[in-house]
Amino acid sequence: MICPHCEQSLLRKERPGNVCGKCDRRYALDPKTNPLRLNDLRVRRVAAKLTEEGRLRCTTGQLWYALSRKSLQDTAVETGCGEVAALFGLVLGVVGLISDVVLSAVLGGLLLVTALGYLIAGASGWRRGRPRVSRESFRTELMRKWYDVYGSLPPGVISDKGYPSPRPAPRTSRIGRDRSAVPAAEPASGGPVLLCPDPSVAVFLDAADLPARHGLRLVATPDGLPAALDPSGPGTVLVLHDADAAGLALVHRVRAAYPGHRVVDLGLPPDAARDRPNAVPVRGEPPGDAVMEILRRSGEYPPDQLKRLSKGWGLPLVAVPPAKLFAVVTRAVERAGEATDPERRRAASLGFMTWPGGGGT
Repeated sequence: MICPHCEQSLLRKERPGNVCGKCDRRYALDPKTNPLRLNDLRVRRVAAKLTEEGRLRCTTGQLWYALSRKSLQDTAVETGCGEVAALFGLVLGVVGLISDVVLSAVLGGLLLVTALGYLIAGASGWRRGRPRVSRESFRTELMRKWYDVYGSLPPGVISDKGYPSPRPAPRTSRIGRDRSAVPAAEPASGGPVLLCPDPSVAVFLDAADLPARHGLRLVATPDGLPAALDPSGPGTVLVLHDADAAGLALVHRVRAAYPGHRVVDLGLPPDAARDRPNAVPVRGEPPGDAVMEILRRSGEYPPDQLKRLSKGWGLPLVAVPPAKLFAVVTRAVERAGEATDPERRRAASLGFMTWPGGGGT
């Protein structure tokens, strides 16, 4: 590997205890000792790409997916143990047959069959889509090592531990001749509500001040909607979810529970990973029968899609590049505001929010 400090190539014996043998400086991650085979330079490169060289911030969950994507595509298993077990079983079985020891032959046969089954399962893609490191372990273990060495997370990366709490809008101050600042709207009951179960994405949007600037409330579960919606009249609920069975069913659950409100499905759609080489699906635990029944009753999903969803396949929100995710959610929130605010609808119809020449907002 390359030392992240002196950029010298190091053999395994030249970096004992994650310390460079040439500059005597400590580094965080060694590709030989972590399941994702990460090194510090790769983590920095990927973080810089996600944050667009510091223009945005991203969360540890978003970084986890970007660094796990290659391993999610890997269909191979660690075959060393399987091969040794198969060889040992074969030898044990042959010896048992030759020496007429029934127990030895039976044990050898069982071991051989088990090892061959393991190797065949690996060759058929048994591990495809299954993270080698969970998102939680990535944050608490690998990023903990990084923090211990450097005293902070990688540049532009923020922790997604815990769901963001509603916070008041920052006070607007005019500095110098800049008079373009507009006071942000404080999140309050009656404004658009964004239902987003993923804490990584919620923390990312909160860090970008999206709730404060648009009077938006972030809610983690449908149980939080009654307190966030305006009791005096219909409100708008934007649902941002993973492209898996639970996420797709969430939209139907909210629409059924709040029929008088406008519920907007922001995605991800079930085919979000199709024709996108960087969007690698993740395979989690199979959903329960109740979730699949909601999807079947909706009539929106073909049988092959339902079959895939029932096996736990899906694409998490953290797979969407941060810049694209922010742009999509921002536009959806703006449209929700236009739909509920007569003055904003009139301004939009007059072109008040567009640049000369037909540009975007």
